[in-house]
Amino acid sequence: MEPAFEIVVTALLVIAGTFGLIGSFGLLRLTDAMQRLHAPTKATTVGVGAALIASVIDLYLYRSELTWQELLVAVFLFITAPITALFLAKIHLHQTVPRDLLPPTGTGRDWATFDQTANGPTPELPKD
Repeated sequence: MEPAFEIVVTALLVIAGTFGLIGSFGLLRLTDAMQRLHAPTKATTVGVGAALIASVIDLYLYRSELTWQELLVAVFLFITAPITALFLAKIHLHQTVPRDLLPPTGTGRDWATFDQTANGPTPELPKD
């Protein structure tokens, strides 16, 4: 393998490790649940993506094979991580923040997660 490609793969792996470490540290050190939500979904996603790109480059240069598994994992990760974060944020919003303390939306309507549905009442989480 050419030294330039080795440097690129090494740099991607260092970036992956750095972002993974930052994401893990943020998950442990941040105090609010909404802040802790951003650490794994942002930093760790970039770290895993960099590791997968490094793997694709390394396999292509060593074995002369182009594998799609790593790219599919990266696409799946980049699609599912924000959706999961959105659902976790909505759960946190419904369980911990009173509706009257939410900032105004600026549209004259209620927050979409609290808005009335067309066919029935506002959905609520079950009481313990």
